[in-house]
Amino acid sequence: MMDEDDPIVRFDNVGMRYGTGPEVLRDINMALEPGSFYFLTGESGAGKTSLLRLMYLANRPSRGLVHVFGRDVSTLGRDEVPVLRRHMGVIFQDFRLLDHLSTLDNVALPLRVAGAKGPKVRQHVAELLRWVGLGDHINAKPTTLSGGEQQRIAIARAVINQPNLLLADEPTGNVDDNIGMRLLFLFEELNRMGTTVVVATHNERLVSRFPYPRLVLEDGQVTKQKG
Repeated sequence: MMDEDDPIVRFDNVGMRYGTGPEVLRDINMALEPGSFYFLTGESGAGKTSLLRLMYLANRPSRGLVHVFGRDVSTLGRDEVPVLRRHMGVIFQDFRLLDHLSTLDNVALPLRVAGAKGPKVRQHVAELLRWVGLGDHINAKPTTLSGGEQQRIAIARAVINQPNLLLADEPTGNVDDNIGMRLLFLFEELNRMGTTVVVATHNERLVSRFPYPRLVLEDGQVTKQKG
C-alpha cells in the first residue's frame, strides 16, 4: 500500500471549506511519519474535527493534495475508501455505537469485519474491556450505560485491531483525568507497537503529562510544536 518511509498522512497546500463558506482550513502543509504520536490542539471551533475528517476520508479538500497511506485521496474510487479505512481506528465525539449490539459485540465489530471468528475474539475483547474499566458491562447495551462508559466502548472498538493510524477526537472529553490517563497509556502502548496516533484534545492537564509534539491549529493553519 505504501513504502516504509512514506508518511502515513501528507497534506500539500490543503484548503477546506464547507459549501460556499469561508475556508475552515487553509494552506496546510504537514507530514505524519509512521509510528509518530501527536496531540492536535486549538481553540474550540478552530477546525480540529475538520482536519481529522480529511485524514479519515470523510471529506476531501477544496484544494491541495491529501495523501493517506501513500494514496492520493482525490484519485480514490468509492470502493477503495472502505478498504483504506480498515487500517484506521477512529474515535468520534458522537461515539457511533450500534444500540442493538452488546458492549462486547460493538467492540468486536472491526475484528469480525476483518474475518476473525471463534472464542479468541471474545477473549481478546473481554481483556481490552477490563483494561478500560468495562469488564462488568460486556453484555450491556450502550443505551443502558453513561456517556463516559459509551465513550470507552468507542475507544475500545477503535483500537481492538491495532490499526496503522488512530485518530481520536476528544477521546477523554467525558471521563475524569484518572480514566483519561489510563486511555492515553493505552494509546501510548499502541504507538509503541507501531500505530501512528493523533489525539485531538483541549485537556491541557493531560497533554502536559506526555512528551509528544503538538499540531497546533490556529486561524485555519497548522504549526508543529515540540512536546
